[in-house]
This record gives sequence, C-alpha cells and structure tokens, in this order.
Amino acid sequence: MATLTGRDLLSVADLSVEELHQLLDLATQMKAGTLTPRCEKVLGLLFSKASTRTRVSFTVAMYQLGGQVIDLNPNVTQVSRGEPLPDTARVLDRYLDVVAIRTFDQADLETFAHYAEMPVINALSDREHPCQALADIMTVGECFGQLEDVTLTYLGDGNNVAHSLLLAGAMVGMNIRIATPAQFEPAAEIVEQAKKIAQGKSEILITHDPIEAVKGAQVLYTDVWASMGQEEEARTRIPLFQPYQVNEDLFNHADGSAIILHCLPAHRGEEITDGAIEGAASRVWDQAENRMHAQKALLASVLGAI
Repeated sequence: MATLTGRDLLSVADLSVEELHQLLDLATQMKAGTLTPRCEKVLGLLFSKASTRTRVSFTVAMYQLGGQVIDLNPNVTQVSRGEPLPDTARVLDRYLDVVAIRTFDQADLETFAHYAEMPVINALSDREHPCQALADIMTVGECFGQLEDVTLTYLGDGNNVAHSLLLAGAMVGMNIRIATPAQFEPAAEIVEQAKKIAQGKSEILITHDPIEAVKGAQVLYTDVWASMGQEEEARTRIPLFQPYQVNEDLFNHADGSAIILHCLPAHRGEEITDGAIEGAASRVWDQAENRMHAQKALLASVLGAI
C-alpha cells in the first residue's frame, strides 16, 4: 500500500479501484489477526460534530497500532475563538502525524489539506462519509463473499452517506439504488461521478419508489432522516420519509438472502423499526465494528506501516 503513504482521503473516490480493494483486504486480515502492523505515530481528532462510533473506532484503531491519539475538541482549542483554519493546519502539522477531521463543510477539509503536509482523513463532512463507506463495503463482502453484482438499496435522505455509497459501490461493481422523496435526492454531480465510474457495468439508480428500489436487493440500508445540523427539519420530514422506512413489510420485497444495514445512530420507529434492526437479517453491529478495522487499515496505509 505504498501508493497511499502520506496521502489524504477526503473522498472515497480519492482511492483507485485497486487501492480500495487492497484496503478492504488489509482490514479483513487485521480483523482476523493475521496482519498486525505497528505504527507508533500520533493521530489528532479534530471533530466539530458529535461522534460516538467515529471517535471511538479511530481511537481504538490507533491504539491497537501502537500509536497515540489527541482529541482536539474545538471547544477547548483556539479554533472556537476564531483562529484561521490555515494557521491551525500549519501548527498541527508540526505536532501530529495524521489528522481525522469531522466537520460540516467539505471546503474546510480541502483547506486544511492544502496547508498541512500530513495525511488528512475525512471523518465525515456534509458532502461525504468515506470511512463509513469502507466499513459498509467490507460488511457486504463478508456477508456475500463478493461485491460485484450485489444490489444495495439505500432508503431515505440523499446525504453524505448516500454519496459515499454511490461512489464506493460503483468502484467495486455493486448495483446502487437510492430511493428518496422528491427534493431529497443525492447531489447530481455525485450521481454523475458514480455513473462515470461504473461505466455501465453496474446499476446506478435514483428513484422515488421505495418498493421498486427494494425488489430483489441483497442489502437494505438506511440512515437518519435529518442529519446533524438539520434537527429543526426533523419533524416536518417525518411524513415525507415515512414510505421509505425500513420495516418488515418493505423487507419482504427484497431478495431472500437480504441483509439490513444502518450507519447509526438509529431513530427507531422513524427510518427503521425495532423488528428490522433487531431481526435476523440485521448486520448493523458487524457494520459498526468494521469501522475500526477499516480505519485501522487506512491509518496504517497512509502512515506507511504497510
């Protein structure tokens, strides 16, 4: 994985198809314990958004590699008092070996990466969630033994998670269907980028019909209907998104071997029912665990430990 050493990951499409497959293979080996690289480096977590899985999984992954983690909460740094991002980036670049940033604006990631020489990892922005997509694709591969020709249907808001799923799915040859209410589709430029990557070899479908989108799908995936920063819209969104709820009735239209994924946290009774997330088809907890393994592979790769 020498090609990833020192590189940023701001979008899942920053990876080549070969690099994506190699990362997934490394993550699988690390999860099985057959590959145990050491990397005594320092990771900084610069998170402007609340986090459970991303914060903990990155922290544990770095510790397991033999490194250290510094939590750079903006509330206790000069970022909260208006220090320019280029200044913060250039200073932290002198202290840290790698930084994972969780923020609202994708442009903040791009600015930080421009001024810092160390690897910068997108730990979530309003535009993409590439680390989540790595774990998602890894989980699908574990369940089906392949990625090509597997159909994943994402239901709900065409948000950052949907964007990264479109790109990652297209890269590995999965069929990706996105079912959303009108006006909540994923960004048109991301859809076009995914179609360009797929080159007609796999399906990229955007639809407003949840039942049609689910028919024959092997993976049903959902996320909260209102992301962080959209809390005031949550109540008004519920009636619009109700037909896209992942529940037992909708699940019956999927393939007989279908699994259910959710990036969490889940609002049970809204985008997913208790029966769906707790049922035999749920792989949500495996998916959450795989965040740590995928990110460990990514950290080891960008830090040159592989």
